[in-house]
Amino acid sequence: MGVPGHALAFGPSSETLARGAYLFAAGGCRNCHTDTKNKGPLLGGGSAIETPFGVFYAPNISPDKKFGIGSWSDADFKKAMREGVSPSGQHYYPAFPYTAYTLIHDGDLADLKAYIFSLKPVSKPSQTHALRFPFNMRAGMWFWKLLYFKQGPYVTAPYAPPAHVPASQKSDVASAEWNRGAYLANALFHCGECHTPRTMLGGLDRARSMAGAAIGPGGKSVPNITPALKTGIGRWSHSEMMDLLSEGGLPDGDFVEGKMSEVVEHGTSHLIERDQKAIAIYFKSLKSIENDVSKE
Repeated sequence: MGVPGHALAFGPSSETLARGAYLFAAGGCRNCHTDTKNKGPLLGGGSAIETPFGVFYAPNISPDKKFGIGSWSDADFKKAMREGVSPSGQHYYPAFPYTAYTLIHDGDLADLKAYIFSLKPVSKPSQTHALRFPFNMRAGMWFWKLLYFKQGPYVTAPYAPPAHVPASQKSDVASAEWNRGAYLANALFHCGECHTPRTMLGGLDRARSMAGAAIGPGGKSVPNITPALKTGIGRWSHSEMMDLLSEGGLPDGDFVEGKMSEVVEHGTSHLIERDQKAIAIYFKSLKSIENDVSKE
């Protein structure tokens, strides 16, 4: 029996936490914000992200109230993810991929925050970025956003299948699958953040979306994942794409390495088959762009 005049406080439901855990895997939060190389605590701060502008260090996003984000309100969390702005009003650098996370729907943001806040707090300060002048001046980020940032959330788009898509897939069901794949690939997995070339100012070159980047995380080439027949994944079957997403297997019998192996291990392999299929449908529909990143 309840106490008159007092409201009972309940934590998030098991369903909310399960949805949040699924989104946590899809968003790659663990991969950047946990220093796995040095066996650091979950979300206690990640490894170095080397860029032409200097070195970024992913911060502590555990629910610790002093060193993490434990004091953040729902509005604070949404503002960071949707607008790329901290609770104190500072603009975040796009090494934090809010340019993709801005597309996440409000309900998913709420579930993701609930899950993160259910994890163990880590009492550890974040490491300061080591950026060259003038890139260490956050004030310039407002101008960068004017050039390269479009605020979300994701809006369902009409599906126009390319000519090579079988007639059986040109339906409302396919449209729903395509939009689901687009949402997962762009908002949560933020594939374009690594697989799309960048301009001199670090913005995504959207005219060459997913066409591969000559220099990616760690200074390595990131492959072209458009349906280009020579330099992309145009010859891959849906089953081969599913093998990559579920196990990291490549059509030639090899396996993905480096950061992509982490994406598979902690992200795409946790997806239900329906979502893996949706991602495959989405990528097979993209504009084909021949781009041999190994020669750039």
